[in-house]
Amino acid sequence: MITGKLIKKMREEAGLTQEKLAKATGITQAHVAKIENEKVNPTLSTINSILSVLQTNKKIKCKDFLTKKIISVKPEDSVNYTVMLMKKNDISQIPIIDKERCVGSISDKTILRNLDRVSGSTEVREIMDEPFPMISSNDNIDILKTLLEYHQAVLILEGGKVVGIVTKHDLLKLLK
Repeated sequence: MITGKLIKKMREEAGLTQEKLAKATGITQAHVAKIENEKVNPTLSTINSILSVLQTNKKIKCKDFLTKKIISVKPEDSVNYTVMLMKKNDISQIPIIDKERCVGSISDKTILRNLDRVSGSTEVREIMDEPFPMISSNDNIDILKTLLEYHQAVLILEGGKVVGIVTKHDLLKLLK
């Protein structure tokens, strides 16, 4: 979740004053202050504008380290098949793809939470969670960091098509 405190932290890390951020985004300095102090709820377009400015100086893009081989299942696949895929590939979450669209997700937590409902023929669609968030391959890594605090994985898009996935594990590989 993008909070005023997060925006303030990102602004300070970028070396910008509230006034410079306001000028770059086309809002007033007072509005930036209210957002950072969480006195107002900004619109999505305002948040996107602020994030766009704060991320222009960052160089690492999602496309620089995404995993291109996406292991996925279909809504009609069985939970047993999904568990087998997870074990075989040593992963803890899988997107559910139907006709080139991500319609849901399933993770080890989802399966454990529904263990009492799962039988050999239970379909993934019966217990799936919401789809993973999806962002552009040109988006900055900071967006990923924020999303991965709350989600198991993030799908990466190019031209509206899923071209990769980034998990918490992928992001941890950046630490050297």
